[in-house]
Amino acid sequence: MSGVWIFDKNGVARLISNPTRESFEQKEPPYPGTATAPGARPKVLVYLRENQVISSYTELEQRLTELGWTRYENSEKPNLLQFHKSQNSADLISLPINFANFKSLHMYDIVVKNRSFFEVRDPAASSS
Repeated sequence: MSGVWIFDKNGVARLISNPTRESFEQKEPPYPGTATAPGARPKVLVYLRENQVISSYTELEQRLTELGWTRYENSEKPNLLQFHKSQNSADLISLPINFANFKSLHMYDIVVKNRSFFEVRDPAASSS
């Protein structure tokens, strides 16, 4: 992995693959809910059956429900939106409550737990 590792104010490290001066100066991602690092290319989550770009939690919750996921109410973590597969499964998807904070890290978590139903793509590739 080549690039530059950056530590944020919480001590979390992230890799910026092709750093530019702007990527270090930029505080917020240019497209909320899409990029994980400043200056990174935005990503989108695509529901493969319909080739649908997921653009809200309402759409995502509908697709996850169709796949057998249930919304998990956790009063200890009100800042998270969580889904679990079943009472007998350890699978849990945890997402930030605000879709603007939905990053590629969360998208890949969904893809790993639903391999043949979702894919993370560059926005330009999502229309193909």
